[in-house]
Amino acid sequence: MAINIENKEDKGFALGKENLRLLMIGFVIIIVGFLLMLGGGTVDPNIFNKDIFSFQRITLAPIIVMFGFMFEIFAIMKKPGSEK
Repeated sequence: MAINIENKEDKGFALGKENLRLLMIGFVIIIVGFLLMLGGGTVDPNIFNKDIFSFQRITLAPIIVMFGFMFEIFAIMKKPGSEK
């Protein structure tokens, strides 16, 4: 009775070092976007603060967050190159 032993290559983790580095960069971009959304509040609920509707919070920060998520998708989908 012969046993067939196949040469199995240990592929390791699905993502390479470059992919992980790109994932971390994307995560930092997302965090920066959320930090740009902070602020504009008020301590007294009877006082209206117009800063909550600033360009930074309404337009810029969501664009940066969306770019960060698109960057994350790119980082995951990028085929790992030949690593030394």
